[in-house]
Amino acid sequence: MKTLIELLSAHATASACALIAAGALLVWRSSKQRNEAGEWGSALQWGYLLAMVGGFGLMAFGLEWSFTAVLLAFTVFTGAVWAWAKTARRKLPENGEWLDGNHFRDYMAGFFPIIAVVFVLRTFVAEPFQIPSSSMRPGLVKGDFILVNKFAYGIRVPVLNSVLIPTGTVQRGDVAVFNYPVEPKVNYIKRIVGVPGDVVEYRDKVLTVNGKAEHDTPAGSYAYRDDNLPEVENEAERFRAGFDGREFDVLKKASANPVDPATFNHYVQDMREKGFESGLQQHCEYAEDGSAFRCTVPAGKYFAMGDNRDSSADSRYWGFVDDRLMVGRAFAIWLNIGDMKRIGSVIR
Repeated sequence: MKTLIELLSAHATASACALIAAGALLVWRSSKQRNEAGEWGSALQWGYLLAMVGGFGLMAFGLEWSFTAVLLAFTVFTGAVWAWAKTARRKLPENGEWLDGNHFRDYMAGFFPIIAVVFVLRTFVAEPFQIPSSSMRPGLVKGDFILVNKFAYGIRVPVLNSVLIPTGTVQRGDVAVFNYPVEPKVNYIKRIVGVPGDVVEYRDKVLTVNGKAEHDTPAGSYAYRDDNLPEVENEAERFRAGFDGREFDVLKKASANPVDPATFNHYVQDMREKGFESGLQQHCEYAEDGSAFRCTVPAGKYFAMGDNRDSSADSRYWGFVDDRLMVGRAFAIWLNIGDMKRIGSVIR
């Protein structure tokens, strides 16, 4: 039986193909002459626009390319057409404003500056993300739209994500966005609590790194609606955490174990089916009753945990985050439609 994600992907692929076909039909049937104002007809323009949107969807859903890979492909393609247009223009005599008679070349070249700017900004400067769950409460809530600093962990080669120019490194306490190790096409956001070589221990709800315990000060109770069952209200205790020179709030549930056996077994089974090696067996020790775990972070990897400590699927369940999967450091909330007061909040 197909999963919901597979069905949605198949529907999106079919829709993309339909847009490409519709765009191609419009281009074929439309006039290829400019009007009195020197503009191409609206049917021709809509045809190219629909074809481009369909092509984007086909690569993203049909070929399952990442957004960065799709954007890179469009940048290279339109850039090549733009260079072609420049070459063609140089071959013609100067007689005032030049109007390209090749509708394909003229239209596609016009997209290049816009796509190139978007690609550079999104790939090397800042990228927007939406918080999908409550795993980072109370600091980040479901529905927050955040900005991520893309050069905080080095300027990286697009798609390959290897560091090209070192500009910074991942630090303990950073709220980082990264590709989920088990399924890299999915983005996760967690707090980095361990860097290479660190010994991370979580025993009886107390986080310790290299023998130094996080200082948690009680800050009252906290209630929020369940992500999957809005009619259910979850309750937790709120703490002001002092961790490696930083301060932020975390949530804990007195009745929950540091490691939930059912969740742990679920991830073990899921990773086994996908042939993914988490490294937990080699680098971690778990108490049989779920009251503690202790992990030594291997070279080139990080240990990530959600601030909503007992409602977060994180490194304790699926393993370490490789440096090549790092996307960037979250630094601000730029939108929350349900709570406009959160706009502009700094992520600590």
